[in-house]
Amino acid sequence: MLSAHDRAIVKSTVPLLESGGEALMTHFYSMMLNEYPEVRPLFNQANQANGDQPRALANGVLMYARHIDQLDQLGGLLATIINKHVALQILPEHYPIVGRCLLKAIEEVLGKDIATAQVLLAWGNAYQQLADILIGAEAQVYDQKAQAPGGWRGGRAFRLAARVQESSEVVSFYLEPVDGQAILEAAPGQYLGLKLNIDGEEHRRNYSLSALATAGQYRISVKREAGGRASTFLHDRFQVGDTLEVFTPSGEFTLRDSDKPLVLISGGVGITPTLAMLEAALRTDRPIHFIHCARNGAVHAFREVIDHLAARHPQLKRFYCYGEDDGASAAADAIGLLDQALLGEWLPAQRDLDAYFLGPKGFMAAVKRHLKALGVPEQQSHYEFFGPASALE
Repeated sequence: MLSAHDRAIVKSTVPLLESGGEALMTHFYSMMLNEYPEVRPLFNQANQANGDQPRALANGVLMYARHIDQLDQLGGLLATIINKHVALQILPEHYPIVGRCLLKAIEEVLGKDIATAQVLLAWGNAYQQLADILIGAEAQVYDQKAQAPGGWRGGRAFRLAARVQESSEVVSFYLEPVDGQAILEAAPGQYLGLKLNIDGEEHRRNYSLSALATAGQYRISVKREAGGRASTFLHDRFQVGDTLEVFTPSGEFTLRDSDKPLVLISGGVGITPTLAMLEAALRTDRPIHFIHCARNGAVHAFREVIDHLAARHPQLKRFYCYGEDDGASAAADAIGLLDQALLGEWLPAQRDLDAYFLGPKGFMAAVKRHLKALGVPEQQSHYEFFGPASALE
């Protein structure tokens, strides 16, 4: 139990974290990855370069400091962190490395006049409390997944059974276990952790499952990212028959049981988890509105799949919006941005609905605002965003 004295000191640092948390975490990551190269595979270097990872961690540390007296208010944030950690196989031995580097970064960035021995001691105790919470929760999840039907612990060898070009930028990869045994059922919306060996270097990545786990296979659909080490490797070099290690499905951004109208809104490759959600929802009688935004027709993945499902299921209505006219505009219902008026036209008349949305940050921020303005209850508006929540306001 963290002492009242330590809690007071940690809370007193909140203003410093609000103004300089990102700089602190940028220094923390640079130092840790340089001094402890063994943890590099656990971090996406592209997210380091563009600042997403430092911003996300700064937000998490700030939220923890703000609610150090009321940790129950961190439920959503902790669930996100735990799921990300499980998908990447973060283990208890990784936590001391993070703790040492965090305290060193606090001392070096804030200076000894601010980062006194008392401040460092309080933050060391606070970090250990958080580490103990996460380690305990993650151990339970690891045990649950290992003991569930088709489950396993650690990495498991999977073979690429098939690959399908879905658009000019997206390829689907069908993965099946090398041992031929059952696989863990994944909730619609979850993601899969992969361990890749690229030119002798280990890289770990999470990719959303773009279909329900059927016929003993998992499907992920990966967009080729400019400069993306993992996506380029998968697109160019990962061929049928090749193997890699897979970690169990994780994630709390999942389709919840409900009989309310369902709206699935996606931008770009954000379509992937909504496909699994759609597949599950079509097994019920609930009305479904599927809204997808793409840059143009060439990069619009899964259009024929959705059209086919809409033709077979009267409960499903689909709407496409292209950001630009590439000559294939006949396939789109609108050209331009998905603004509030257009979204209002495509939503069910009944606004007591469940909405799930995913895509680029700017897209998600706009959708979040539009849904609120159009009368969709905030508690029924669901999204997955690993970063400062304020970025979507």
